[in-house]
Formats: sequence, structure tokens, C-alpha cells
Amino acid sequence: MAKLRYGIIGAGGCGKGKHLASYSLLADQVQIVAVCDIIAEKADAAADQFGAEAAYTDYRQMLAEEKLDLVSVATPNFVHAPAAIAALEAGAHVHCEKPASMTPELVQSMVDAKNRTGRKLMIGLNNRFTPWAQFAKQWVLAGNLGEIYHAKCGWKRRRGIPGKGGWFTTKAQSGGGPLIDLGVHFLDVCNYLLDFPQPATCSGSTYSKFADCGTSTMSSNKFATAESTYDVEDLAVGFVRYVNGISLELEFSWASNTAQEYNYIELYGTKGGLKYEKGQLTLFEDFQGTVLDASPKLKNDGAWGNAETRHFVDCILNDREVLSKPEEAVKIMQIIQGIYQSAATGGEVRVG
Repeated sequence: MAKLRYGIIGAGGCGKGKHLASYSLLADQVQIVAVCDIIAEKADAAADQFGAEAAYTDYRQMLAEEKLDLVSVATPNFVHAPAAIAALEAGAHVHCEKPASMTPELVQSMVDAKNRTGRKLMIGLNNRFTPWAQFAKQWVLAGNLGEIYHAKCGWKRRRGIPGKGGWFTTKAQSGGGPLIDLGVHFLDVCNYLLDFPQPATCSGSTYSKFADCGTSTMSSNKFATAESTYDVEDLAVGFVRYVNGISLELEFSWASNTAQEYNYIELYGTKGGLKYEKGQLTLFEDFQGTVLDASPKLKNDGAWGNAETRHFVDCILNDREVLSKPEEAVKIMQIIQGIYQSAATGGEVRVG
């Protein structure tokens, strides 16, 4: 069987550390052909490291000159939609990094391109592919929680702003701060476990309190200057109501005066509940009047992105449906946009 000819758009930390590193493990099925990055040195270095035949600084040139079967998009958020659509229209299947894009409308344009071209498009939400999330999904599907009526999710960092002045802290390039950066991960898993109900209304608040608090709040300081752009939030909190009556609380921060960094998901059901926190999944239930807690022992499925890339290659080769669908990403962006709009207007916002 001929190998899938693979190219990547974006050779930064995620592009190299997740996409190229994990696809390089599938050498029997995938041939790394081309690397593109707007910084030529990064493209050349990644091409050398992973044995690619060519390096580019313009993804449109790469797509025109190379006949690619599979393309990763691992760029800043504002490039996701145009790059993914261009790759789909060039005949490639696309593995696009999270968030799918910066607005529901942009994500829908990616869905439309996927449908128009007949190619596959998967969003790179690696937490969806973890053993705990897959176990939790099966536990929910088995009916062990009964009727789920409320959920919570969050990711709070004590000191973890990703630099200052780079694309992460520039709203025109990122779309926002920790809500769209960290929040997209656990909003996705939470909604996946809830079977992606349609959101109805959102309300929320955002805060930007650490932009000028010095480099101690930053996880990376290479961009920071006194004049560096920081026009996004560092904390977002919100509440979502779904059309089926379920409600969701959320909180996401890059920096806050709290004990430590942690992330979590909680589901509340009439028969049982579950909580994921600090790497541990705990199940709650009642057996003949006795309250029980259970913590399943789950195997680690390897490094960042490995399960995700294996799954996508299998979907391409065997014409299967992808686990992380762009149609679901539209709903996640409806929630994120709704929280931002509510924070700006001070009222509840209808979404969907």
C-alpha cells in the first residue's frame, strides 16, 4: 500500500512536538514530505529533523507543488481556517490543531469545505483521545450516571501566561485568552461526555489582571516588553444552559492567586457521577444504600498526540468517521463566543 504523503503548516512547538513527532512514528503508513513555516529557519530545521524532502515558507506554494494526502495545520489560531480550507481544496485530508478557528462562522466554513471536497477534517483535541476520557465515555453510555443534569469544567494556572506580545496574547491572532486556549480542551471533553447537546444561552465574565504584573506570571518571557500587546483575558468564568435542560459551569485562567495548577471535569447524574482531576478519574455511585467511590486503573496511551494521529490515519486508510468532528467544534465555538459576548455586554447571550 502506498504511504500517505504528509505535509505540515506550522513548525512551532506544537507542530514539531505533537504532529511531526507522532506522525514520524507511523513510518510504515506516512511519508513526511514537506514542512512549511513562515520562519524559514524553523521550516528548514524541522525538515532536516524529520527527513522531509522540502521546506516552504508559503503554505499555498507547498500545496500547489506537492501532491499531499494529509496535512496538519499547527499555526496560530487566525490561520487555521484559511490554511485548512486551502489544504482541503488541494485534495488533502486535514488534521487541524485546536481551537478549530476563532468564531463559529469560521469553523462552519471549514465544515462546508470538508463537505464540498469530500476530504476528512479532524480537530486536534488530544484530551478527547486519552484513556480516561474514553473510559468515561463508555461509562456514561452504559447508563451508570443515569440522567445527567449538571456539569463543571475548568483549568486554572497559578502562573502560566504563555508569554506577552506573541500571538497568544494578541486577540486578533488568537481570538482570546485562556478560554479559547485552555478552555477549548475541557469544554470539548465535557460536551463529548454529554453527547454534544445544543447550547441555548451563555453568561460569563472575563478579567485581565496580570498583564502588567511582571515576568513571574509568564510561562515564557521571550516576547515580553513594556509595550507588548496583551488585549486578552487571563481569567474567564461562565455558565451555559443547553436546550435539553443541562447546565454547565466553567472557569479557565492563565494566572490566578490559587494553590496550584489543576484541571477538572465533573458530571452530576441521578444514578451516579464522575470527576476527573489531577490526572485521576473517580466514579461515584450508590449500591444498596451505600455510597461507593471507584478509581479505575487506566494505562497511559503514550506521548502527546500519538493516539490522535494513529486514529486519523486509520480513518483515512479505512474510510472511518473521525472521533473529533469539526461539526462539534462549531458548538464549542458557539459557547466560547457566547461567553465573550456576555462578558462584553454584561448580560445573558443566546447562542446556536
